[in-house]
Amino acid sequence: MPNGTVLEPLIPRVKPSGRPENYPRRELLNGMRYVLHIGCFWRSVPHDLPEWRSVYYYFCLWKKDGTWQRIYDRLRGDLRESMGRFCQASAGILDSQSVKTTEKGGFEDTMQKRK
Repeated sequence: MPNGTVLEPLIPRVKPSGRPENYPRRELLNGMRYVLHIGCFWRSVPHDLPEWRSVYYYFCLWKKDGTWQRIYDRLRGDLRESMGRFCQASAGILDSQSVKTTEKGGFEDTMQKRK
């Protein structure tokens, strides 16, 4: 489990002019992690975590504003560094099917044309 100090700067803060928060950000994140780990419905969030509506609302909000992508990028980079690699990948791989499709000209050229 990632240390809270790693993720804390990536989680958006409460806006000073907005409503006060009902739940700590850490507890909301715990609720999201529960659903994603277990694979259950949002309504199945245990009662010792924040209300499921709040957890789902912040999950969607953070997905839309790019918070989840920043968390993923940071954790992926940290993992790569811990394995002795560079933070960013230096190469990409294409499988043979992708290459075959591109040689023919893509989707339109692989489909049979009607006369």
